[in-house]
Amino acid sequence: MDQQEILSRISAMVETERALRDRIAAEESGGDEERAQLAEVERGLNQCWDLLRQRRAKSEFGQNPDEAAVRPSSQVEQYRS
Repeated sequence: MDQQEILSRISAMVETERALRDRIAAEESGGDEERAQLAEVERGLNQCWDLLRQRRAKSEFGQNPDEAAVRPSSQVEQYRS
């Protein structure tokens, strides 16, 4: 996945995240399914942002950005701590 594809995916996921948050806030649904979906979208976003940062760092230091790889969400989530 190149940088533009990652940015497009992030954009689409942000829209999904906003829609889910709006529905949860407006209590238009039961909420459990939407909350699970939201958690999944958030994990995916974290992975995409991490991948984008990896690609940019590799480019900055003269390495091949195509060698960047998606890391497991469990690893990416640890960065918040």
